[in-house]
Amino acid sequence: MKNINKKINVAVVGLGKSGIAAANLACDKGYNVFASDNGKIKTHSEMKLNKKVSVEFGNNSEKILEMDIIVKSPGISSDLPVFKEAIKRNIPIISECDFALNFIKPKKLVAVTGTNGKTTTATLIYEIIKKAYKNTVVAGNIGYPLSSLVKKINNKTIVVAELSSYQLEDSSCFRPDISVILNITSDHLKHHKTMKNYVKAKANIFINQKRRDFIIYNYNDKILRKITSNIKPALFSFNTNLKKTNTVYYENGSICIKYKNKEIKISPDIKIPGRHNIDNILSSAAAAFLVGINPKVIEKAISSFKGVGHRIEFVRIINGVSYYNDSKATNVDSTKVALESFDKNIQLILGGQDKGSPYKPIYNLIKKRVKNIFLIGEAAPIIKKELKGSAQMYDCGTLLNAVRKIQTFAENGDIVLFSPACASFDQFENFEHRGSEFKKIVLSLN
Repeated sequence: MKNINKKINVAVVGLGKSGIAAANLACDKGYNVFASDNGKIKTHSEMKLNKKVSVEFGNNSEKILEMDIIVKSPGISSDLPVFKEAIKRNIPIISECDFALNFIKPKKLVAVTGTNGKTTTATLIYEIIKKAYKNTVVAGNIGYPLSSLVKKINNKTIVVAELSSYQLEDSSCFRPDISVILNITSDHLKHHKTMKNYVKAKANIFINQKRRDFIIYNYNDKILRKITSNIKPALFSFNTNLKKTNTVYYENGSICIKYKNKEIKISPDIKIPGRHNIDNILSSAAAAFLVGINPKVIEKAISSFKGVGHRIEFVRIINGVSYYNDSKATNVDSTKVALESFDKNIQLILGGQDKGSPYKPIYNLIKKRVKNIFLIGEAAPIIKKELKGSAQMYDCGTLLNAVRKIQTFAENGDIVLFSPACASFDQFENFEHRGSEFKKIVLSLN
């Protein structure tokens, strides 16, 4: 890649949060910046974009190819003709995260990825470290692009970064001190096209790590066991069965960490529900331990952690019926985890924008634990076809209609679970908007 420290010309493709942050950072560094976005025209003020940035909307012109490097925003398709031409011309295409890393040298960089559980884990790691080390920031997919925090980061800062497959697919130079990989299941296949491409993107989190670095990974995930075999960094597994060195496991209410000749046991008061959250807690404890945080601090931080919004989030009880918001369940595996968190009597809301993965994997769980399914959004016909016979289904169209319909069926002791297994973009801005709307509807019920 061209020397980023020279005064170069930078193209930023995609003006979402990450693209805007990268463009602003490039301006701050004195670069000539051109930004291109396929969306509707917005003002610099609306986007909080530096006025020095030259912008085009509605297309991606060949002006991009006049730049020295291209910063590609997460989620932008690699199949755009302008990217293919850039490759032919040997113009480097990098991620926003890689771009930001050129300007920081933190004390430690802890990176978290996985199909599910990233935000909960990254947040918990941050909360643990922050209790012992004030100069800690959390960035990435969690809502704060790394480029927007460059000014706050110095060689005494610990950075915790949550990274999606969209962010990692273009991160060829990324190298954390500690990488955490929670799980890999089918997701985002419309974007990545194949499972192989999706796995490859996730693997970019550790591909550049050295022998002195660590990979914390889920030993029970077959894909992770395969892709982490025969690699340089030290492996640190989390699971409930394997009890060898360099591992963390959960036993009789305690978290046990084995590292070299040390064995440490802590017994936090865990407040977030679900077996999947035990994995999130184990990986968080391991990451904090490897950073050097005292076990007692780790125990206290886990005990005070109440989770992150939109993830099997309790909303309220009405006439004995409990309502849970799991809007972050944007894929089938997430919904599977949510269903496993409750034994029976579930009134389930499914649907949204289809992501190309099958719904069959939750068929048997639904049959055992779900009373009725209430379908919303574009994916309703597909879900109805694939899950036929698993439970009684009702077409509701919208979230409001679904909640109203549920009120006519729900009985004392039932669980209303909004765990859609789909993306939100057919009816909502994002999963947060969708979850907030669900909570607003539920809180307005008499």
